[in-house]
Amino acid sequence: MKTLYLDTFSGISGDMFLGLLCDLGLDVEQLKAELAKLPVSDYQVNIKRERRHGIEGCRFSVNHQEDHHHRSWSHIDQMLAESHLSERSKELARRFFRRLGEAEAKVHGISIDEVHFHEVGAVDAIVDLTGAAIGIDLLGINKVFCSPLPLSRGIGQCAHGALPLPAPATVEILQGRPVYDSGCDKELVTPTGATLVRELAEFTPLPDRAVGRVGYGVGGWELADRPNLLRGILYAQEHQPTTSDAVELLESHIDDSTPEQLGDLLERLFEAGALDAAYVPLQMKKNRPGQLLKVVCQPAHSQTLATLIMHHSSAIGVRSQPCHRYRLQRHEVTIATTLGTAGVKLLFDHDQFLRLSAEYDDCRRLARQHNLPLQQVYRLVENSAYDQLPQLLKETNHD
Repeated sequence: MKTLYLDTFSGISGDMFLGLLCDLGLDVEQLKAELAKLPVSDYQVNIKRERRHGIEGCRFSVNHQEDHHHRSWSHIDQMLAESHLSERSKELARRFFRRLGEAEAKVHGISIDEVHFHEVGAVDAIVDLTGAAIGIDLLGINKVFCSPLPLSRGIGQCAHGALPLPAPATVEILQGRPVYDSGCDKELVTPTGATLVRELAEFTPLPDRAVGRVGYGVGGWELADRPNLLRGILYAQEHQPTTSDAVELLESHIDDSTPEQLGDLLERLFEAGALDAAYVPLQMKKNRPGQLLKVVCQPAHSQTLATLIMHHSSAIGVRSQPCHRYRLQRHEVTIATTLGTAGVKLLFDHDQFLRLSAEYDDCRRLARQHNLPLQQVYRLVENSAYDQLPQLLKETNHD
C-alpha cells in the first residue's frame, strides 16, 4: 500500500495533480496508452520540466483543437463505463465526474441529467480527471491525505462569463472541508482540483513518519507571493497494525433533555458528519441522572457539531480535545444473495483480510421483505459474502 500526502500551499488543479504524479514516477507512456482507450481524439499530452521560484517540477498540459461540443454528464459517464480502462480507473473517473456533475447541477438549479459541461466536458478536463484516476491506479496509491486548501478572492472568467472566486462549483464541492483565505486573486483551487481532493483525500496534518519520495506538480500561474506548485509526498508501504488519523473528541454532560430529544440529536450529528456518537449513563450533581455525550469527528467538523449540540439539546457548553484513532481499513461492497442485494463491509489490516460484516439496514430490509428472523438473514448474507470472497478481494485490489 502507498500513501500520498498533498501539500496544497498553492492550491490544486487537475493538471497540477497529474504533473505531480508524473514527478513521483508515473510512467508517461503507460498513461498515454491508457488514455488512448477513450474515444477522445485530436489532443496531445505535453509533459516538461519547469521551475517556479527556483523549484523544479513537472508541468502537465493538454493541447487540442478548439472544441465547441458540449458534452453532457451522462455522455461522459457512459463513455467511461463502456471503456476498456481497468475497473479501478473506471470507477474513480466516474466518481470524479459524478461529483463535478452534481455540483454543477446544484449551482445552476437543474438535474444532473440536464448538465452540459463546458470546461468540464472539454478534452483537457476529460484527460485531467481520467488521467488522475489512471495515475492513482498505476502508482498503486491506496490512501490520500491533504492539507487545508487556500481559496482565492476576486472575479474569474469562464464559459458562463464572469464568476466569483472561488468558483461556485468549487465551493459546492468543498462543503464541510477545511479551507482558508489565501489572499490571492488567481484561481488556486479549480473545480477539478476540488473534485479530486473531495473524492480521494482525508484532511489531516502531515503524517508522523519518515518523509518519502517528494514530487512537485507545476501550475500555470507565475505568482509573486508563492510558487505555483502542488507538493506531494509518496510514502511506501509501512506495516502498522492499524491505520491512524487525527480526529477530535467532543463531550458534554446533559441532564434535562428528553429521550426523544437525545435520539433526534444523535441523528442530526451523524447527518452533519460525526464519525461516531454515543451516550453514557452519568450521575451528575444534585444526584441527577444524566447522559455523557461523546462525539468523534474530523477536526474540520468540530465547530459545526459543537454548535449543533448546543442548539438541539439542553447543553450550554461542549468540551473538545484533539486525539488520534486507530482503525482497520474497510471496503464497502454490494453482493447478490438468494434474498436480494445487500451491503457488506470487508475489514483489512493493510493488505491482510481479517473478516467481513453484513450491513444492518440491508439485513433488516430483507428480513422484513421475506418475513424471516434477522439473525437468519445475517447468516445468509455473510455466508454468501464468504462464498464470493475471492472475487470481492480481487475487485478491491486485495487478491
